[in-house]
Amino acid sequence: MRMGLLAIALLLSGCASGDGDTPRPGPIRERPGGPITLNGPTPRDTQQCFADLSREQIRYSPLPDRDFGSGCIVTGAVQLLDIGVPVSGLKSMRCPLARAFTGWVRFAVAPAARQILGSDLVRIESFGTYACRAIIGSAASSNRMSEHGLGNAVDVGGFVLADGRKVRIEGGWRSDDPKVQAFLQTIHKSACKRFKTVLSPDYNAAHYNHLHLDMGRGPFCA
Repeated sequence: MRMGLLAIALLLSGCASGDGDTPRPGPIRERPGGPITLNGPTPRDTQQCFADLSREQIRYSPLPDRDFGSGCIVTGAVQLLDIGVPVSGLKSMRCPLARAFTGWVRFAVAPAARQILGSDLVRIESFGTYACRAIIGSAASSNRMSEHGLGNAVDVGGFVLADGRKVRIEGGWRSDDPKVQAFLQTIHKSACKRFKTVLSPDYNAAHYNHLHLDMGRGPFCA
């Protein structure tokens, strides 16, 4: 039973697994000559996602669909400009991910910071979104595309509060401070309701310092 659960975890996770079943020969890296812009009509679901962001007064810039090589293709992506709280490290991200992320920040992270930690959220530290690379943390999946290679994942490392405190996943996840633990567990639980895959330091050593959030396969929460 334990081996069966492990197999499911490796299949579903974004940083530590792939989004496809076919191993990719050779290294996964961007095309040396740069990305190729893909011209085509914007799908209706992407248009609806753009409208959802606008309705929620999220400032964003739509990005062209691009093929970066090695299967790293990002479509229906946006650059988030203002979601109400500054977020470091964000690059292009697919619109459904951006929609889930902004909802999580506004309706889970910010209220939890205020209610549990007693201070407003003023900044989120991310380790980025798009990165053309294979999965890390699992030798069995090291030749499979990460959801990051599709602009479909974001890694969150920490949070800065108005009173100057910095709550980081590294150190905070197993903090001796019960309020810090309660805050991180609360936003983790909320993330599991909004994203397809959520990976925490409890999942494996590769995630010791961040929460991995993606809209790939799932649901899977660890």
